[in-house]
Amino acid sequence: MGSAWELARQLVRIDSSDPGAYEGDIESYLKRIVEDAVAVLPTDLAARVAIEELEVLPGRRNLMVTVPGTSSEPRLVYICHMDTVTLGEGWNTDTPPLGAVVRDDRLYGRGSCDMKGGLACALSALFALLEDVAARESLPARGFSLICSVDEEDQMRGVEAAIDAGWVGACEWVLDTEPTDGQIQVAHKGRTWFELTMEGVTAHASQPWEGADAVAAMAEAIAHIRRAFCALPAHDELGPATVTFGQITGGYQPYVVPDSCTVWIDMRLVPPTDTTAARAIVEEAIATTQAAVPGCTGSYVITGDRPAIERDPASPLLAALRDAARTCGTPADVGFFTGYTDTAVIAGRCANRNCMSYGPGSLALAHKPNEYVPRADIERVERVLTELVRRELW
Repeated sequence: MGSAWELARQLVRIDSSDPGAYEGDIESYLKRIVEDAVAVLPTDLAARVAIEELEVLPGRRNLMVTVPGTSSEPRLVYICHMDTVTLGEGWNTDTPPLGAVVRDDRLYGRGSCDMKGGLACALSALFALLEDVAARESLPARGFSLICSVDEEDQMRGVEAAIDAGWVGACEWVLDTEPTDGQIQVAHKGRTWFELTMEGVTAHASQPWEGADAVAAMAEAIAHIRRAFCALPAHDELGPATVTFGQITGGYQPYVVPDSCTVWIDMRLVPPTDTTAARAIVEEAIATTQAAVPGCTGSYVITGDRPAIERDPASPLLAALRDAARTCGTPADVGFFTGYTDTAVIAGRCANRNCMSYGPGSLALAHKPNEYVPRADIERVERVLTELVRRELW
C-alpha cells in the first residue's frame, strides 16, 4: 500500500480541517484503502478482520480496524485522529496548506505533523501486519486495532465515543502518534476549562458611581487567579500548573459602564492541584472581586475537566516501545506531553496505565502556518511502530 511517506503526502492533500471540511472524505479514503489491503488475504483470514465505523457526529465517523489475536493478551491499539485544525492564514504561496509540497526532505501542509504523518506510520504498521498474516496464513497471538478518531482538535468526542462503544478501555496497550520530538511521552498535565462571568450595573460613563463595572471586576478576578497560580507547587516531571485567559468579552460601548463580562479560562493542572483546588481558586477570586467592586457578582461554569496523567514506570507498553526503538537504532527518551491527547482521555476515563504518545514531528510546529514534518521522522516512527507490532503480536 506504499510507504508511510507516500501515505502521508496523500493524507495531507485531503482537507479534514476542524472546523472546516471535517473528516468525511479522509475517513472514506482510509476505509477504502484498508478494505483493499484486507481483500488480498486468504478468504478465511480476511473474514476475521473487522472494519467498523461509528458515527459520532453527523457525517463524522470513527473508523476501527481490528486484527484479532488467538490469545487473551491485551490488544495493542494505535489511535490517531483524522481531523486537523483549520487551514488558517499565513501560508507561503509555495507551500499551501493542502499542497503536500516536499522541500528539503520536509513535507509541508496542514496536519503534516499533527497528525497525518503519525497516522500514515500507524497505517503502514497495519499493512505490514496484514502482509505477515498473509505470509504466515494465520492470525497473531496478540490482537491489534487501529482506531481513527474524529473531533480530537475540538471536544475529543471521537475518543469519548470509542470508549463508550467498548472499542477501547482499561486493558489495552494504547499508543497515539502525536508529534513528540523523538520522545516517548507518557504523562500529561490536566486540562480544566472555566467560563467565568461577572455581572454589574450599567450606567453613563460620566457617572460611574451609579453603576458597577463588570470589566473592572473581571480584571480583579483575573489578577487574583494569576497570583494564585504563581503560588501553586510544581510537579517534579510535569512542571508548573499554568493558566491562560484565552477569550474575553464585555461591555457594548466605551461610554457606558459595562454590566457584564465573561472570560474563558484554560488551566493546565499538575498534581497535587486538581479541579477541586482550581474551583476553590475561582470561588476565592469571585469573593475577593465582589468585595473590591461593590455591586458586581460572579458566577462560573466548568466546561471541561480532564485529569492529569502521571507516568507509570512499570508500564509493559513503555518497556516494549523503548525496546522497539532501541532495536531500530533510535533509542527514545521518556518525557511528557504538554497538550492533551486521545490516549490521555483513555487513561483518565478508564484508569488505563498503558497509554502514551510517540510520533513524528514537533508539537512546536503544529497548528501554525507552514507546518511540516521531516521525512526522517516519518521513516523512524514507521520502523518503530512496525517493529513494535511484529515483536509484540507474534
